[in-house]
Amino acid sequence: MLHPQRSLSELPKMSAASQVERAVLVEEFNWLLKEEVHAVLKQLQEILKEASRRFSMSTPGLESQLKQENFILGSSTMDQVKGVLTLQGEALTQADINLKVAKSGQVLHFQLREDKQWKLQQIQDARNHVNQALLLLNSRDETYQFKTGAEVNKLMDAVMLQLTRARNRLTTPASLTLPELATSGLMLHVLPPNTTKNFKPTGSSVLHNPGAMFELNNNRFEVSHVHKVECVVPWLSDTLVFFTISLQLCQQLKDKISVFSSFWNYRPF
Repeated sequence: MLHPQRSLSELPKMSAASQVERAVLVEEFNWLLKEEVHAVLKQLQEILKEASRRFSMSTPGLESQLKQENFILGSSTMDQVKGVLTLQGEALTQADINLKVAKSGQVLHFQLREDKQWKLQQIQDARNHVNQALLLLNSRDETYQFKTGAEVNKLMDAVMLQLTRARNRLTTPASLTLPELATSGLMLHVLPPNTTKNFKPTGSSVLHNPGAMFELNNNRFEVSHVHKVECVVPWLSDTLVFFTISLQLCQQLKDKISVFSSFWNYRPF
């Protein structure tokens, strides 16, 4: 299909309009790099500083000592397990747990040994990832001038990586295996081994179905019952919200940069 040929007088007008549009976009993009990027970085710093403080809450008047918090174990489906845990920073310092055996009705009592603490590595790892994200943000102060959108995207990707790792460590924490838990010496009560069945060793997870077996000190043990209880740690829930908000801010900034690049056939940065 043939198109009518444009007159020569129209070409300069179209060219001028295109140049004006491009000039406006370039000006807006430069403002984004100079002003809005730093505004987002400052907002991210404030949010992550608050998240970092939640990991190191101290006792009022005793700034060198982390606050001790007690949490009640609970389950919406059964009451065979009841107890109270004491969390101090990243460590479980005390635990008092009662387990009711379903068949016999016997109540087994477990406590953390006074000379033992259960270090929750996932909390320490999450805090370290937050601090790494803060270091990345602090490396670009208000006087720094971003020259390209690619440079901003690179920084956002690095920050988002640390935040994603921090969130994943809290939402899917690693657990002690059954042999590791048994050899840790954390608990005082030890159940006798069951050697009446053919031994089929389980995998490395701490959560197994009834009938699973593991070996410890040449003794073979069988899992007779499995009970899962939980407790809510409010300040950890807060940090997950901080991570989500921060990740959204990073992605929104990346999206704004991509909008500008769509106006050109080539990458403007």
